[in-house]
This record gives sequence, structure tokens and C-alpha cells, in this order.
Amino acid sequence: MPTETALSAHSFDATTPDTLAQSLSNAVIVGIGESTRFAHETFAVRDGVFRKLVEHHGFRTLAVQDSADVAETLDVYVRDGKGTADSALDLAWRPWRTAEMVAALNWIRQFNQSHPGDQVRIIGVKPAQAKPEDYDAVLDAVRAQASDRLAELVTHLEPIRTAHVLDEHVQRARGVHPGRLFLDHARDASALLASIPGVSETIRARMALIEDFHRHSVAGRGSFAGEAELWASSIIGHYQRTGLRTVYWDGISHVSAGDAAIGPAQGQGAKASVGSVLREHFGREYASVAIGFHHGNVGVAEIRAPAPDFLDAQLGALGLPKLWLDLRTDPIAGPAKMRVISGVYDPRRDADEHLAVRDLAEAFDLLVHIREVTPVQWLP
Repeated sequence: MPTETALSAHSFDATTPDTLAQSLSNAVIVGIGESTRFAHETFAVRDGVFRKLVEHHGFRTLAVQDSADVAETLDVYVRDGKGTADSALDLAWRPWRTAEMVAALNWIRQFNQSHPGDQVRIIGVKPAQAKPEDYDAVLDAVRAQASDRLAELVTHLEPIRTAHVLDEHVQRARGVHPGRLFLDHARDASALLASIPGVSETIRARMALIEDFHRHSVAGRGSFAGEAELWASSIIGHYQRTGLRTVYWDGISHVSAGDAAIGPAQGQGAKASVGSVLREHFGREYASVAIGFHHGNVGVAEIRAPAPDFLDAQLGALGLPKLWLDLRTDPIAGPAKMRVISGVYDPRRDADEHLAVRDLAEAFDLLVHIREVTPVQWLP
């Protein structure tokens, strides 16, 4: 771990987002990651830097961790004004369903209205995914074609559709999971549907989407690591097609430009991240930013001060409300632990709730640290 004397920290003030954006302006892809999706202050910093990159440095795409079809709905709102920001988020991944995200979308919409020929776009890094209406369509088809099989199908689909409200791995962590792996239920539902003659190919395709959704979930994969190559390819492909510079919003484990491991999983070896794939492809034209914090209330829990061997503890000891470091000009080499607070956070395992990187300066170009945080405001 770096010593306190090695931390060349700068105080964060009203002009800092401009400074950070300027320092990132030579990149074509900028990944900005938060250590938690539940803190108002970390989101505000990320959003502030994004706005400066758009206003002053020509970035014209926001990539988010969500499916392509959800992102298309967000894109239609910010570019054409269809609906509202709130309604555009109706089917979005739950961490995006906040008043803070509504404000971000509304800002993009206003920017696009002022720049009709040079608009900001939104893309999702995941392929199109199943939606709640896909479950309804499958159930309606079986009700019409083989009503005697409907009750059996319901036992498989009704439990697993709850993952669209609360992720399966979060259900397990909170003790509300019904027990059986959702992917197993989805496979059984697919097999049941396949045994019924006369079901249209459209319905079979919707069932395939449902199964695919659960196969690629955190619980289905058995890993928080994500699918780095697949998600990165969405960003790379978009840049190759459009030439538009992109800001990528995600967690710090995903935007890290070096391989990383979450908490206890570090014993299994570091995994490739989206950011590490982007760094391999773009070189130093991919820049990574990590936004962390020391302590505070994030709504789901009151987060105490981190363990002394966490980087966040050392940054917090400097006593600044907000600070930032440029690891390109003042590199801090070597391994580091950085706290990560997700939907499965358990205060009893606080020391396990972290990202482990092998080389801090390789993983991140800039660090932003906030001493105390407060919760985001969730949409109804």
C-alpha cells in the first residue's frame, strides 16, 4: 500500500471538474467508475466531469451498463424528447432509477436541443435483454396453445421475473430468494415450451431471451466480473462506426484499466475488466477514473470508516472533504484495496467489500475521493 507521504493529493473545489476534464481530453474513451452506486456525491462528481467533457472537449456518447434496448429508450428521450426522463428509466437497471440520473438525462436533453446537429447519444454495453412483457407473452401463448401446461410454466416464470425488480444475487444476500437458481427455472421453462407444438417462433425467441437474461446475470455467471470482452466490444464497435468519443459510466471494478478482483474473489485470481480490454485496444487513449469515499450513509447501510489497509482510509486521513490525484503525473505503483459498496453489502463483512488491484497506477489514471457521502434519491 502507498504511504501517506506518497499521496500527492489536490483539494477538490468548484473548478476541479474542468481541470479533470481537461486532463482527460486527449482520450477517445473515458471510463468513470464509482465505488458505490448509492451515493449522491459520487454520482455528482461523475456527472460533473461528464458534462465538462461534453461541453468543452467534444465527447458525444454516454455508455452505460444496461441493455441496448433500454439505452435506445434513453437515447430517444435525450435526442428526440419522446416521453420524460422518468418514463425513459422505467425498464432501466435499478441503480439508474434515481433523481440524479433523471437530472443527468435532462441535462443531456437540454444540450441536444441547443446542438441539434451535434447531439450526445446514449448506448448500452449489454445486448438486448428480456423484459417483463416477454414473460407475459410466453404465458399468454401457452394459455392459448396448451392451457393444461400453464400452471407448470407459471411455477418457473413467476419466481424468476422478480429479478427484473431486484437482482437475483441481491435477493440471495437479503434472504428473500425463493431457493432454486433462476437459470435452472429458465431452462426448464424453455424445455417445456419446446415440447408444445404450434408455438410461434416469435414466442420461442422471447423465451430464449428470458433464458439468456438469467444465464448472463451475476447469479447465472456466478461472478461479479461481468463479461468484459462483450461489453467492451459495444463501446469499441460504436467508436469504430461513428468516431464519437465516449464516456463510460460503471463501477470502479469495470472501468479499471488493469485486471482486478472483488473482495474474497481475489483468491481466484484477477479478472479482465471492461477497462482492461479498452486499454488493450486503445492504449493510453482509454483513460480510467475512480471515485471513492471514506464513510457515510448510502441508504442501504451506514458505512463506517474503512479498514486501515484500504486506500480509502489513507486518503480519508488527509482530512479533505474532497480530493483528487493524477496517477499519470504522480504514479502510485503497487497493489491497493479500494472499498466497493454494492447491493449485497453486509457491514459484518466490511473488510471483504473491496476491489483489489495489482497496480494502482496501471488501473486508474485519476482518483477522486470524498470523505463523507449521503444517499441518492430513488425514483418511486
